[in-house]
Amino acid sequence: MESCHDRHGHHPLVKLAIEAIETYIKERRIIEPPKDIAPELAERAGVFVCLKKDGELRGCIGTFMPTTEDVAHEIIRNSISAATEDPRFPCVDCGELECLDYSVDVLSPPEPVKSLSELDPKRYGVIVSSGGRRGLLLPDLDGVDTVEEQVAIAKQKAGIAMTEPVMLHRFEVKRYE
Repeated sequence: MESCHDRHGHHPLVKLAIEAIETYIKERRIIEPPKDIAPELAERAGVFVCLKKDGELRGCIGTFMPTTEDVAHEIIRNSISAATEDPRFPCVDCGELECLDYSVDVLSPPEPVKSLSELDPKRYGVIVSSGGRRGLLLPDLDGVDTVEEQVAIAKQKAGIAMTEPVMLHRFEVKRYE
């Protein structure tokens, strides 16, 4: 079977995501991180793993704050979730694995913002919260060009009315593809 793209040039964080998903889909087994992990894998941070197929979103799951002991474990957990638990999509199957494109975003700690002027949809992701509801949108997404669009989409994801006031936090990401 011919591969849809070359995987050899991927960053180690993306290689870990690919290995986690492929092992889980093919063998239903959760991998362990490599023993000699890169420094950025040993840190603690929130991580989002997004999958695309033919340029279209195929799954994206993440954590805005760390939930495991390090980025390596965060990538493994969120990779498998992006492939199998994103409620917007059916579970990834073996036939799709060769045609997926991966991105791994490692998030900076969220910081509160007082106004929309402190946001920039190309540079910062946004977290909106009201009561117990929270919505997050990553930065630099195709078709999201204004702060207003970014906040509106995050509110929609959280089930927060457009007119409802929210607390805002911003964060930066290091994106690996």
